[in-house]
Amino acid sequence: MCPSEIPADDRYDELIAPLRPVIERIGIDARQRESEERLATEQLGWLVDAGFARWRTPVAWGGVGARLSDVFRAIAEIAEVDPNLAHVWRNHFSFVEDRVHAEGTAFDRAIVTRLGDGEFVGGGWSESPNPAGGDLTTRIVRDAGGTWRLTGRKFYSTGSVYARWITVLALNDTGARFVALVDAQDPGVVVGDDWDGFGQRITGSGSVTYTDVPVPDERVLPYATRYPYQEQYYQTVMHAILVGIGRAALREGVEALRSRARGHHNGTAADPTRDPELLSVIGTVDARVHAADAAFAASLGPVDAADDRHTALRAAGAEPSTDPVLRAALERSWIAVARAQTVVTDAVLDATTLVFDALGSSGTFRSLGLDRHWRNARTLASHNPRVHKRRIVADLLVNGASPLDR
Repeated sequence: MCPSEIPADDRYDELIAPLRPVIERIGIDARQRESEERLATEQLGWLVDAGFARWRTPVAWGGVGARLSDVFRAIAEIAEVDPNLAHVWRNHFSFVEDRVHAEGTAFDRAIVTRLGDGEFVGGGWSESPNPAGGDLTTRIVRDAGGTWRLTGRKFYSTGSVYARWITVLALNDTGARFVALVDAQDPGVVVGDDWDGFGQRITGSGSVTYTDVPVPDERVLPYATRYPYQEQYYQTVMHAILVGIGRAALREGVEALRSRARGHHNGTAADPTRDPELLSVIGTVDARVHAADAAFAASLGPVDAADDRHTALRAAGAEPSTDPVLRAALERSWIAVARAQTVVTDAVLDATTLVFDALGSSGTFRSLGLDRHWRNARTLASHNPRVHKRRIVADLLVNGASPLDR
């Protein structure tokens, strides 16, 4: 693996050490699995068995108690060998975050424990095509007997093809938002696995249809109980995956240049590894990856700080929504992540394109699979367009408009 630009951290090094042999094992056939579009079900189980699913579970609940930044850094390492597998953790850890930062009920603790033991969570948030006005069409209403029933169709349901549970955003009959934790094995749940993107092909990001699915009261959760830095969380996971892709593209580009047997007739050296122009390309790719890594690292501290403040307020029984210190931390973390988004995205897209300039036509061979890095990066970058984030950051700088007031 390419060395990270993130400063050494004894706590993280201790946490990641037992996972690194597992990550290396995952990488052995990851390129072939992606080419053949084979799900990484077995490999996901290896990470669960290694304890990764318990990283964000509090120590008092039998978990590891890792920081969010630790999770992000680990996802980047997983993404370096398999960005599809790295992506499926996004909704899982988000739901853990929900429950850890909610009311702390017996249900919260019980479900987080089960998730840590390997009951994986997928997502059901977005709908495609987007309804007019952006309103949700998925509904959760009580039947005549008082049981909640969920009906609707979701898309971009990353991780659902691997899931035991799926978190689904829906409206009740008064228009209030709820998150339903749905049993993926219920006969009313149909996972389409029909993601049509040219990247992230084995993430299960396609459709899931819900038809009259019963949901017990304890698994119908008010949307308002969600943690307040969720946007920063979701976007930083994307950055972690992009950083991992950039590292992989650099590593494989170096390996491919080393393996070139001859130079181009217009080149400056018979040995491609001695051609200063080709070396300059690799140096540029390295700089792009370094920039992505550095921007990613710079955004982690502010997200941890927002999480720490929210955790402290909940522990003290205080109301987070009225705390000015938390609001300031949320704004700083939002801006830090938005700034990182432009740098990371631009840098990794550049790196995964430029690397081919050092390799000649053989660099496009399907056996190398170098194109998968650009396809995966481009697909991730399209998920949440950075053009909007640049505008919002500029609106704060020029007009003082807080991103929290959008």
